[in-house]
Amino acid sequence: MRSYFAVFASLSLLSAFGLFGLHRRGEAVESTNLQQVVPKPVDVNMHDFMEGVFQAPYRRLKVAMAMEPKDNAAWKGLRSDALILAEGGNLMLFRKPEKEIEAWVKYSVDSRDAGAELVLAAKKKDFATATDAYKRMLGHCNACHKQFNEGKNQLAP
Repeated sequence: MRSYFAVFASLSLLSAFGLFGLHRRGEAVESTNLQQVVPKPVDVNMHDFMEGVFQAPYRRLKVAMAMEPKDNAAWKGLRSDALILAEGGNLMLFRKPEKEIEAWVKYSVDSRDAGAELVLAAKKKDFATATDAYKRMLGHCNACHKQFNEGKNQLAP
């Protein structure tokens, strides 16, 4: 009885204050305004972006992929870092270079897609498929680094 009351009271307060439809600082958001919201990359150079977004999850994933995870927590960590790297491929699409945009998009999409396969393999706890997807993802990253970063920062599985 007490838990029902708590849920009812919480929902009543949320509804009363309109929190389901509020934006920042209590301002209501019109549904038409939501269509005008555009993602805006943070203004940092490519080195700072790559280091800040990709370096830590790559380093953790490299350790995680060295041997098959032994428990659920290890699989969950692997899956989480793979997801961060896969979604990073989407972020790369917001940071296109001035030249060779088609190659950039291809590497970003291919890295994202291989990362997504890694995420799904980790969810299934399929280490063989995860390993294949991981190596393909790094291959796409390295091909991009070769073309756009003078071959620097090659990633080892």
